[in-house]
Amino acid sequence: MSVVEQQHLIDLVDLTKVYDGETEALSRMNLYIRKKEFVTLLGPSGCGKTTTLRLIAGFEFPTAGQVYFEGKEISSLPPYRRHVNTVFQKYALFPHMNVFENIAFGLRLKKVDESTINARVAEMLEMVNLRGFGRRKVDTLSGGQQQRVAIARALANRPEVLLLDEPLGALDLKLRKEMQIELKAMQQQLGITFVYVTHDQEEALTMSDTIVVMKEGLVQQIGSPICIYNEPKNAFVADFIGESNILPGTMLHDELVSFEGHDFICVDRGFGENQPVDVVIRPEDVQLCAPNDGMLRGTVASIVFKGVHYEMMIQTGGFAFMVHSTLAKAPGEEVGLRIVPFDIHIMKREAAL
Repeated sequence: MSVVEQQHLIDLVDLTKVYDGETEALSRMNLYIRKKEFVTLLGPSGCGKTTTLRLIAGFEFPTAGQVYFEGKEISSLPPYRRHVNTVFQKYALFPHMNVFENIAFGLRLKKVDESTINARVAEMLEMVNLRGFGRRKVDTLSGGQQQRVAIARALANRPEVLLLDEPLGALDLKLRKEMQIELKAMQQQLGITFVYVTHDQEEALTMSDTIVVMKEGLVQQIGSPICIYNEPKNAFVADFIGESNILPGTMLHDELVSFEGHDFICVDRGFGENQPVDVVIRPEDVQLCAPNDGMLRGTVASIVFKGVHYEMMIQTGGFAFMVHSTLAKAPGEEVGLRIVPFDIHIMKREAAL
């Protein structure tokens, strides 16, 4: 086994899951997860992300393919024999137990001695900012506090991997944003591997070391948040990770692309000459200027205030560009559009269905 392979904690090899003999929820997935990594499985409902998590946890068994943990196949092992714990969106806390006993539950099942239990629960309460809450009943806690208890219970067993299935989905927006930061801080403090499932692109971009974008049981792209956002592999990824202007173009040759009737210098290479491509431009990367100073010229069709910026649709003739800017332009106003080469991203043209 190579040095790189030894760093892998989990390997999913040609992992496939078929339900009822016909519904393929996951198709030949290949993915490795490294120690101390925060990996997010991201995609819309039905894309296979929760199925992947359940296969890692042992709640489901693969139709084909293998799950490896530290180089050993665990595909058929039951959940209790895997070094993982899971936190669900529904926290599944025990209402007849107080906070202390909820956190201590897994330790008692393992017959850990009482002094260790007391020390471990106190440590977990401190970590999730619930010191002094041990005697409280769980049904008196807020949603955010209950979520912290569920995480503390999972972490009390000191798993090598924590699996989280949309754990913030039931929280309000402000609390969800706060918990994103707290979860990432916990993961870094503990130095354990987190595998996180969400359909929320902001959560994925905020917390992850690696994002796995999925669609209909297939992996679309794997990479860092910056790579996924700035260099999407296809139109689905570009559209799912943030908002994008995606328009047809022609790659004339390396570092020169044509779209909307104009030639633009870009930084992409290797697409060939005179090849049809898709051009991706993020709304925040379109700069407004005077009509005569722009690479393109357009008319503002609509404007919406979004809090930190204005969102405008600007019609250039053949395409309506979405533009995010702190400068407000009135509907009907003529403007120029500037795009620097680094902000023009080229993708292979997807075949029509």
